Amino acid sequence: MTMIFDKNLKHDIIKIIEARHHDPFSILGYHDSDNKATVRAFLPDTEHASINDKFTMTRVEGTDFFHWSGEKTDIQWPYKIHRLTHAGEQLAFHDPYSIMPQISEYDLHLFSQGKHWHAYKMLGAHPHEIEGIKGTLFATWAPGAERVSVVGNFNQWDGRRHPMRVRGGTGVWELFIPEIEAGELYKFEIRNRDDGSLHLKMDPYGQQSELRPGTASIVTKPTKHHWQDDDWMDSREHADWLHEPHSVYEVHMGSWKRHHDGSFYSYRELADDLVPYVKEMGFTHIELLPITEHPLDISWGYQTTGYFAPTSRFGSPDEFRYFVDCCHQHNIGVLLDWVPGHFPKDAHGLAKFDGTALYEHADPRRGEHQDWGTLIFNYGRSEVFNFLLSSAFYWLEEFHIDGLRVDAVASMLYLDYSREEGQWLPNEHGGRENLEVIEFLKHVNSVLHKEHPGCIIAAEESTSYPMISRPAHMGGLGFSMKWNMGWMHDILEYFQQDPIHRRYHHDSLTFGLLYAFTENFILPFSHDEVVHGKRSMIYKMPGDEWQRFANLRLLYTFMFSYPGKKLLFMGCEFGQGSEWNCETALDWYVLDYPSHQGLKKLVADLNAVYKETPALHAHDFDPHGFEWIDCNDRERSILSYLRKDGNSFIVNAFNFTPVPREKYRIGVPESGSYEIIINSDSAYYSGSNVHNEAVINSDDIAWNDRPFSIEVNLPPLSGLIIKKQI
Repeated sequence: MTMIFDKNLKHDIIKIIEARHHDPFSILGYHDSDNKATVRAFLPDTEHASINDKFTMTRVEGTDFFHWSGEKTDIQWPYKIHRLTHAGEQLAFHDPYSIMPQISEYDLHLFSQGKHWHAYKMLGAHPHEIEGIKGTLFATWAPGAERVSVVGNFNQWDGRRHPMRVRGGTGVWELFIPEIEAGELYKFEIRNRDDGSLHLKMDPYGQQSELRPGTASIVTKPTKHHWQDDDWMDSREHADWLHEPHSVYEVHMGSWKRHHDGSFYSYRELADDLVPYVKEMGFTHIELLPITEHPLDISWGYQTTGYFAPTSRFGSPDEFRYFVDCCHQHNIGVLLDWVPGHFPKDAHGLAKFDGTALYEHADPRRGEHQDWGTLIFNYGRSEVFNFLLSSAFYWLEEFHIDGLRVDAVASMLYLDYSREEGQWLPNEHGGRENLEVIEFLKHVNSVLHKEHPGCIIAAEESTSYPMISRPAHMGGLGFSMKWNMGWMHDILEYFQQDPIHRRYHHDSLTFGLLYAFTENFILPFSHDEVVHGKRSMIYKMPGDEWQRFANLRLLYTFMFSYPGKKLLFMGCEFGQGSEWNCETALDWYVLDYPSHQGLKKLVADLNAVYKETPALHAHDFDPHGFEWIDCNDRERSILSYLRKDGNSFIVNAFNFTPVPREKYRIGVPESGSYEIIINSDSAYYSGSNVHNEAVINSDDIAWNDRPFSIEVNLPPLSGLIIKKQI
């Protein structure tokens, strides 16, 4: 090394060469003083280098470090460095180390405070242009790093070539690399400050990922999708979701249908097939199991590595936009399962991102889910808080998603969730509630509802934690709705009983009404109920084949008339026989059989009646919308109740045994003519078709504490939905 460098600069050059310099911009790039200018560059695999193919750069002896000194007037930005590789290839590029910082101090301040709703626009990889020079601006958060580099095919995955600059004490690193275009694979190579360990990581804010088993992030093209859902978005903003029908079809995109060779349907193919099917079936929303990028198919997406990336299994981000747009143009909402409760330990992901417990808690008593083998976010850290908040905004804003179903909320709320004594740490007051999570959920729900009126944020929460779906300003967590896990478990346990024993379990049918209006409940029969040995819905039902289908038709009729919004997992609507298997398509062939086809027809008709009848949906969350007719006929296992909306009402009656009940009298509030609008026993649904008159006239016979009554034949294992004629 020649003596033109002072001792400090020599030391810095060595650190650049060894890829451990925390501030490469202080050494590399263009520097001037008085009338002199200097350009320095580290150029591995270089035979010769010059500036603008005019001013020859000098190699520091024994290294790949090059420099040039001259008059300030000799070169100006934008200059190019030309180099000849050892293989004889001529290359030229604009010097990234001559470029000023691009991220504003205001953005950095908001991010550090946890208040940057759109941090995904600041961090990650974004096509960018500076004074006519096109390239990509990379940025990531790694406060524990001594050095962070961008690596990819463009630099032979060599962490020495493109070290980033750190922005003060924020822990944010950035680098604009000219000539890097959309479509490039990249990762961040991070050298830990304390022990010098190297960590090769995908981009936490990356908006597209390599198809598994590859784990690189992809510089994403600016969207070219032209949205055509203005009418939907305008109507959503003014929607009264509390009083509107809400019937959800839960879908795993990888196994709804597949090609004959077992390959996945693309987002576009799903738009072409799934959307018409859901419209035919009458569901108001599709809820997608997580399509956020994940490494393992059999995790169903619940072990997320890409919180900003639609999985590449089914296509590009714009193709996913096409899917959502198609749904909206057919008046179908799209909800997305979102997993802010935990993340996997995969080495390329968030775990120990900069060599420290950055996104997760360092103490495993707060930072690790022992049951799931995953890590728990450190919600008390502003930048982690911001990461998740920004992810929620991203899906609603960039993809027009209509809402989120937040997974495993119970595991987030309780510090002792699935832990033994000594395996958890209490909060500052000595309690078991995770106070940081509570504040996080309140904030996220509040700002999302404020900024995106009409969006739905639903909680999958299985405990009695109070006020999950009450506004944050009233002391609640601010969710729109909560899954009614208690009702689901009670009802499925009841239906699995042999009908001869159901009279001993009658309270399982009625208990749910004691708390039905304490939250805004969704009634879910989800994917979790048809896997891991729990059996499919049809094989949860007792009896022979006829009774199983009759029971399931009865169950769905009961569900669609019961207070609460509805959710049904794919395949359950036609009685798939096998448990759900995420690695194969649904058993569509069973629709060749009348019983399966009949069940599918019933679900479609239930959706239609539910949507068209305000009494069945307008007061799902209001006790004024429900009234028992008779909840005490346990000996015959019969229930009857009213659903109401103002002056209109619907009579609902259910026979939970295979014994027909002829001339069964039901009290009604008004005299007049009644008609059965849903009979789950109809031959149209492959039922036994027990006869009832087309028009049922009321009698002036007081019954069930009502002035009038009607007489019907209750078919075996059936539900009747009855409407007064106008």
